[in-house]
Amino acid sequence: MKKRIAFVGGGNMATCLVGGLIARGTMAASIVVADPVESQRQKLQARFGVQTDASGATAVHEADVVVLAVKPQQMAEAARAIAPTVAGRRPLVISIAAGIRLADLGRWLGPGVPLVRTMPNLPALIDAGVTALFAPPEVDAEARLDAETILGTCSKTVWIEREELMDVVTAVSGTGPAYFFLLMEILQAAAVDLGLDPETARTLCIETAQGAGRMAAASEFAPATLREQVTSRGGTTAAAMLVLNDAGVRDIFARAVAAASDRSSELAREYGAG
Repeated sequence: MKKRIAFVGGGNMATCLVGGLIARGTMAASIVVADPVESQRQKLQARFGVQTDASGATAVHEADVVVLAVKPQQMAEAARAIAPTVAGRRPLVISIAAGIRLADLGRWLGPGVPLVRTMPNLPALIDAGVTALFAPPEVDAEARLDAETILGTCSKTVWIEREELMDVVTAVSGTGPAYFFLLMEILQAAAVDLGLDPETARTLCIETAQGAGRMAAASEFAPATLREQVTSRGGTTAAAMLVLNDAGVRDIFARAVAAASDRSSELAREYGAG
């Protein structure tokens, strides 16, 4: 990517994106990262050779694209700090913070700035995640491509049609890794209770989870069909499924995802109140 990119916030996700951009040919000289922590700036300089700055307002001065990579509760302050700088240039501004609505971001930055809202998830840190993106109609195709290119350096990307669906995205893919980690935690504990040593139990759970994910990704069949293929009548999997279904596991997960989505919507109102 040949455009000048400024990151406001130099944490884990920004580090992932910077590394992904450079690995795919973006020159380090065209990237600047603003972070108030000197040790973090030094790490980024040493690892990637990028420019760094303590001030977001200074970092975005000549940027064509600005990636806001601060925590949601810090977003209002960070956006207002760069608002005078971006008002003239009107670079593309990409938010990777959960719960920050574009209406609030636009209010903090001022009118006329093209905005894209995204929701990456934790596996992006190992180039295995997925990111949902949303842009309002006034954001042109070039800006959309720039956003997709940047976020696509660390994850697969999907576009959603309505911003309110970001709450569902947050509940499914943003929160989703925790669901799978919990399942692995439960399986490992059950295996140990039944006599396996912890390391063997851990290996079996992790490799099975990884294999199931890869198989689902590669298969032409839906997960429900793959589950049915594993479930022989009267067999061990059928016995397990009976217990899970009797316990209402489907309803439990449906309520959990709905609760996460509702909380995402609540946080959007809280974060946007600034």
